[in-house]
Amino acid sequence: MHGCDAPTGARGARPGVKLGDIVRLHGDALRRAHVLTPHQHAALRAIERCRTAALGGHLDVCLQCGHAEPAYNSCRNRHCPKCQALAQARWVAARSARILPTHSFHVVFTLPAQLRALARANPHELFDMLFAAASETLLQLGRDPQWLGAQLGITAVLHTWTRELVFHPHVHCIVTGGGLTDDGSTWISARRNFLLPVHVMGALFRGKMLSKIRRALQRGRLELGSSSPQHVRHTLDRLQAIGWVVYAKRPFGGALQIVRYLGRYTHRTGISNQRLVSLADDKVTFRTKDGKSLTLPAVEFLARFVAHVLPPGFVRIRHFGLMAPANVTGRLERARELLMSRRVASDCPTAAPVDRLDWRQLLARLTGIDLGRCTACGAMAVVRRPLPELARAPPEAA
Repeated sequence: MHGCDAPTGARGARPGVKLGDIVRLHGDALRRAHVLTPHQHAALRAIERCRTAALGGHLDVCLQCGHAEPAYNSCRNRHCPKCQALAQARWVAARSARILPTHSFHVVFTLPAQLRALARANPHELFDMLFAAASETLLQLGRDPQWLGAQLGITAVLHTWTRELVFHPHVHCIVTGGGLTDDGSTWISARRNFLLPVHVMGALFRGKMLSKIRRALQRGRLELGSSSPQHVRHTLDRLQAIGWVVYAKRPFGGALQIVRYLGRYTHRTGISNQRLVSLADDKVTFRTKDGKSLTLPAVEFLARFVAHVLPPGFVRIRHFGLMAPANVTGRLERARELLMSRRVASDCPTAAPVDRLDWRQLLARLTGIDLGRCTACGAMAVVRRPLPELARAPPEAA
């Protein structure tokens, strides 16, 4: 499918400022001021071309009244705020279908600020370690008879940003409120308001993360930049002596609430076009939280944005324990059978299947926008036509 992910023009609300506008106006200044990686260059190039005639498209023409409007193709880059809406919706539906009929918890593991520079220099390695340390912590403690004595189900999503676009790597985990015993005979439920002690999770997570970094350092697998191995070891020793905070709570709306929350971020990066307020005097103003906003020089804004461009091929949504791919048709279904037989379904979500819908049908279900309906006269008479030559000239801004 080469069409748009979401409507433009009269078909949907368009923010006054878009990330593509900022990249087109200030991208060259960013490239002169900062050394970018090839995948950061590629992401910026895709974003500035997205939904412009440079990528081609078609003309939507109403056979009833003759109204016509161009629809340009999407770039499909996973860092573009215009793209991936339909992929996101399909992901949410697929994950919702796998949720077990039990309560769940939302657990967040955060990389300490002292390790952010190391993560910037080695994103693939440090992010892999973050996933591994977080999942191993949950699975090890879940299997400990002192706490639960069973295998948990975990879906984890990497975030690297704050609302201010500050580099802040952390992993959000949806964790089942209980687990399946190793022999598959019993489902053991966690308490409704308690999964695992956060101080124990924090200590174990700290030990696992620091151990993985030390091992990589010894093997010469980390880029240290201007730092020395001795300086990094000293930082690790200091981090060993302080507590690491792990956030955990049961979502009030059940696991589906967290799946939908994570779904807003699984197929896009740190900022949406809807949060952009203005672009004026070479400065960008965007909304943060609690009704506040932040204004940055446009080049600094873009520098913060590209810090969240992930390495090529990096998988930022991962599943562990019962949710691991190897367990989907075996242990996960066994857990579902046990839970359903006990009628533990107070938090069991229901999700309408979307896997059989094409992108136009899915767009209509999600937004109420029917691309077959004319925006001028309302007739169900819109057909696609090739773009005229005039509309194929790349516009200054789409």
